[in-house]
Amino acid sequence: MTDRTTRERILDAALDLFGVRGVVAVSLDEIARDVGVRKQTVLYWFDSKEALVDGVLDKVAAELVSVIDAAVRSAPDDPLDRIDAVVRAVFRPAVRRPGLLGLVREVSRLSHGQADRLAERIAPLIDRAVAYLGDEMAAGRLRAGDPRLIAALGYATITGIATEPEVLRAVGWTADAAGLRSLRDELRAFLRAALQA
Repeated sequence: MTDRTTRERILDAALDLFGVRGVVAVSLDEIARDVGVRKQTVLYWFDSKEALVDGVLDKVAAELVSVIDAAVRSAPDDPLDRIDAVVRAVFRPAVRRPGLLGLVREVSRLSHGQADRLAERIAPLIDRAVAYLGDEMAAGRLRAGDPRLIAALGYATITGIATEPEVLRAVGWTADAAGLRSLRDELRAFLRAALQA
């Protein structure tokens, strides 16, 4: 087993445990046990719990950028089809790995330094989305509006799934793979209707 594999296994275990139980509730000892290594091995790769949280956030941000870039590259030129492809791509990892939703909830509880570092990682992605929406609106291919607000509404819907599960349950939504797919499809239909030029 290579060191990189061990590092990746530590990141994967931390992501799942942080997402299910919360960052504060999970110790480095628990992560080490889950991976099948000693705590010192975790500390070899990540010199503190904060460094491990940063590593998990880096991993998630990189995966998000990768799946969104792939969705944009493979989507047709039509802006509504591209937006639809991005929404599907963003939901795909959450359907496969529910711990990601819990991690989104944990992001709102990060220290200011960690939250700022995460914002720096995803800022280029947000800026590209806002610029794309603005360009397509200016070209008349999407309904004119405030591209920043449209991007924020999409983000709020996705993060709301993670941060407000009780509210969603109150309206009959079930937090499982079928429920996520249903919510994804509703968001896709809503955005298509709202942005149709």
